[in-house]
Amino acid sequence: MQAVSNKRPSGDASPDARQLKRRLGNWMPQQEEAAVAYRRSIAQAAREQSRSKPMTNVVFELKKLIQGDTVLRMNLTRAIEEARDAGFETGYANIDELIQIVDYLTGYAPPFNATVPIATPLNLVLDWPMCMPSGYAVFRDPAFNAQLRKVLMHWCGFLSGPHSRTHLTTAEPDGWFSETAQHKMQLGDYLCDRAQPHWGYVSWNDFFTRRLRDGARPVDEPSNPAVIVNACEASPYNLGEGCQLHDRFWIKAQPYSLREILAGTPRSVVERFVGGSVYQGYLSAFNYHRWHAPVAGTIREAYNVDGTYYSELECEGTDARGLNDSQGYTTATAARAIIVIEADEPALGTIACAFVGMAEVSSCSITVTPGQRVAKGDELGFFQYGGSTYCLIFEPGVIQTFEPRPPWRDDTPPLRVNSRLALARL
Repeated sequence: MQAVSNKRPSGDASPDARQLKRRLGNWMPQQEEAAVAYRRSIAQAAREQSRSKPMTNVVFELKKLIQGDTVLRMNLTRAIEEARDAGFETGYANIDELIQIVDYLTGYAPPFNATVPIATPLNLVLDWPMCMPSGYAVFRDPAFNAQLRKVLMHWCGFLSGPHSRTHLTTAEPDGWFSETAQHKMQLGDYLCDRAQPHWGYVSWNDFFTRRLRDGARPVDEPSNPAVIVNACEASPYNLGEGCQLHDRFWIKAQPYSLREILAGTPRSVVERFVGGSVYQGYLSAFNYHRWHAPVAGTIREAYNVDGTYYSELECEGTDARGLNDSQGYTTATAARAIIVIEADEPALGTIACAFVGMAEVSSCSITVTPGQRVAKGDELGFFQYGGSTYCLIFEPGVIQTFEPRPPWRDDTPPLRVNSRLALARL
């Protein structure tokens, strides 16, 4: 596959280099010293809770799974030790202490922080073990991921309930409605009722999946089928051309492997995209998390694929941003939602959308069904608690030009949903 990309170099793993590495999307703090301070505080809170509160059942089941699987227990123990021996501070020294932290986080609602964001706290806790030599096997283990999914869904359930609204306030500095947050997140663009407690949001997830006000994100040229729009409010990450049915998505170049990405889609449909284009963007913690139709057409496929949550590529090295830099790989391995649209305009053919849940993003929620017709800009679904990365896949010869072109900077602001992404040949 020929790639037209802006691959961000991993660099070396020295302490000075780690201090300078950027984390995409404002999900976690840029500086490792801030991450260490957070891990220490969350570990202390977890220890205190464990003295008075019984362990959540799904976390207890995760602990039993690890204890009962010799290889899994060995690899996770070694990953924690390898991180420690490499000089990283995780906040825990063994599996039992890690499990305490996981249990604590299942009842945790993230506070707002404009300068040191911690929107994915479990990712921050697991940062170093998951990129150690023994960690790669742990975070690809099917049974481990299946139970981890149950843990994340339990957490998602908490975040969908009223007790998750701790920080849905106007209080500085932690409130998501504080003056700082309102400016940072452009909260005036979203539907709410400021006269109501918590501005009318019934839960953290209700706020996180907040809806836009009418006219806040107009669809670019809605009647012009040649204009393809952004499906997510996301910054550009990569652009791949000449995609193959099967490719070596596990190597550093991370080419897009269509059969793996679109697992569950009939092979005859997947083959339409061979030789075509893939555009990939990543979402920010502070922005809109619903997905919209890039073209007008009919939904032909709409389904979820189970997968990994914290698995990253060995070739990205020992690096806190390894999961960010493994985004091409995650399109073929991580939990995701797949939506395939047959465009009304025959020249556009079929467009495949892959909405990928990385790290804490435990719920990729689809709101359309096969056979349903959508207009350009109509809602397709949303990420609950978190955001991640997404791909649009086009048949060969469809795209004349993409609006965003590499090279892209790590701090490129998100392209607005429903804004122009590409111009097609008609």
